[in-house]
Amino acid sequence: MDTGILFLPILVFVIGIAVTAIRVVKEYERAVIFRIGKVQDGAKGPGIFFLLPIIDKMEKVDLRTITLDVPAQEAITQDNVTVRVNAVVYFRVIDPVAAIIQIEDYRRATWQIAQTSLRNVIGQSSLDQILQDREKINDRLQHIIDDATEPWGVKVSIVEIKDVELNTQMIRAMAREAEAERERRAKIIHATGELQASEQLAQAAQMINSEPGAMTLRYLQTLVEIGVENNTTTIFPLPVEFLKPFLENMNNKPAS
Repeated sequence: MDTGILFLPILVFVIGIAVTAIRVVKEYERAVIFRIGKVQDGAKGPGIFFLLPIIDKMEKVDLRTITLDVPAQEAITQDNVTVRVNAVVYFRVIDPVAAIIQIEDYRRATWQIAQTSLRNVIGQSSLDQILQDREKINDRLQHIIDDATEPWGVKVSIVEIKDVELNTQMIRAMAREAEAERERRAKIIHATGELQASEQLAQAAQMINSEPGAMTLRYLQTLVEIGVENNTTTIFPLPVEFLKPFLENMNNKPAS
């Protein structure tokens, strides 16, 4: 009886150590194990494995894609326009060992790199490029952030600019510019229509001039159009061609 009581604490202690030595790593996780302060070769998992008490220490790393919101950054563009731009970064860990031993906090470090890179790229771009060529700026940001985080075992897959905020004065200036552009296009379209109409009228005049009876037909057509309107007064336009014989006789008549 005394022997059983003596071995009971030892048994509990052994079971407790065995339980604490068991580790389970999920499918999307990897374990980086340090044995007496030295990292073991490669990351472990997924599955179950045992750690040596006191000697081994484990750090888990999540391999899933992480969504990182970059808060709005105020910057001055290449053409001296103040803007506020925010973005979102998608990245994941591809080397768990490097993510643990090369950087203290890879998430915070990636967040800081994303902020500074966003300000730098905005400062090197014009407002038109930010508004119109956003895909090129996204690709540029992705390459810059990915190159900076590569030594940490982090892969940046996507960077997207979400919103570009402008001050009220700049919004009004852009609205005036857009309105002026629309007026310019309207004037060009109107002028083009007038040019095409004048060309058509010139061709019609040449055709009527080449056919003597065309003017008479046009004269009769005009009378029909006027009569349809139920007017009490009828105007008879007199073509100039009708007066040509009289004018020629007057010019040929000898002076008395």
